[in-house]
Amino acid sequence: MQSDPKKLVEKNQQLIHSEAMKVVSHTQREQGEWVLHSLIVAGCDAPFKFKRKQQYQNLTGARVNMTYYPVNEVVAGLSFEYMKVVRIKKS
Repeated sequence: MQSDPKKLVEKNQQLIHSEAMKVVSHTQREQGEWVLHSLIVAGCDAPFKFKRKQQYQNLTGARVNMTYYPVNEVVAGLSFEYMKVVRIKKS
């Protein structure tokens, strides 16, 4: 069952849906039993992050549709903004 991005955005006003975003960089690293994925997207300064149970195909150079929301994380007293990805799909 695939989630419809329009329904997700209607349910939660904080969510943002963007289409055909070009991925400049994609890194994957293990974090316990999860694999943490970090994306850098053309035209956006903040990184996009999501977790999966297994490795994902390399998205560098691909265009993706994403539903996400902004998050602030404090590390060593400094605040960093990143985008938490709820849904990602190649476009």
